[in-house]
Amino acid sequence: MPQRSVYSQKMTRYVIDLQIPKDELLRYYRGAARGVNARARSGQRVQFPAQVLRPFVGHDGVCGTFVLRVDGANRLTGIQRLD
Repeated sequence: MPQRSVYSQKMTRYVIDLQIPKDELLRYYRGAARGVNARARSGQRVQFPAQVLRPFVGHDGVCGTFVLRVDGANRLTGIQRLD
């Protein structure tokens, strides 16, 4: 049976609430800001690339509750909208 690396075994989930207005999102698209900084419901600070929010952008920006999944090396493996 093949051994798994430590990184493939450990997955962490962060639940975050975002309210990013449309004008602030424009900063990300223009390159003035690259990463989104947020506080998870657990109190931890998380940072992730703004580009992963593109599927969730509406007329007013991005608003909702999301789950971020990261691997053992803290690389983003997925994002999902909860509401």
